[in-house]
Amino acid sequence: MSAAQTIVLAGGIDDAASLVHQIGEMVGVVAFAASGALLAVRRNLDIVGIVFLAVTTALGGGVIRDLLIGNTPPVAFTDFEFLAAAAATGLVIFFWHPPAILQRWPLDVTDAVGLGLFVVTGTAVGYAWGVGAPAAALLGLTTGVGGGIIRDMLSGKVPAILRTDEPLYAIPAFIGAVLTTTLMHFDWYRPWIGLICAALITVGRLAALKYRWHGPRPHYVARRAHDADGQ
Repeated sequence: MSAAQTIVLAGGIDDAASLVHQIGEMVGVVAFAASGALLAVRRNLDIVGIVFLAVTTALGGGVIRDLLIGNTPPVAFTDFEFLAAAAATGLVIFFWHPPAILQRWPLDVTDAVGLGLFVVTGTAVGYAWGVGAPAAALLGLTTGVGGGIIRDMLSGKVPAILRTDEPLYAIPAFIGAVLTTTLMHFDWYRPWIGLICAALITVGRLAALKYRWHGPRPHYVARRAHDADGQ
């Protein structure tokens, strides 16, 4: 294969990876919006609350990232494609409450996919804006988990990533962000490699859900809880 053919093939792979990335991001937006809207329904909110929680869950992490790097107005307010998808998801759930089976593993899977892609995208955006590698990783983490934190706080809950009863969420996201920014630092990053990083985050989150992996607690807190259970 000639050098020119190799370049064309590599470009085709990158274009395909970018397309998959864009589709995956939309899936993630819908999944995050659905999780926000479903929580709003459980909290007995009206149509405004349902749509608002759907939109803030889906786009909140990206808005925080853009404000931190000085990208104003945030992309969520200039590119209405994702905003419309999130709002439409909230409206769908307002008019049609999905059965319980659709609120379990399908939502978990799409949420995990969205987490992986948002973390990689957030890291890439931060790095492209010229922040250092550590800051880019933190921006990627913020993009991935920020919406969920806003959702839980607005609904009066302790954010899921801070609770010991919630399987690992932030840790897989942070590891993926560090991996992504490391690849960028050494100029090894390509769109298809970004998809691999996103897939690793997704698999880590799904494995945590399946095997109930939790973050470690202080040994004295865990011992007290064990003693209380034994009484």
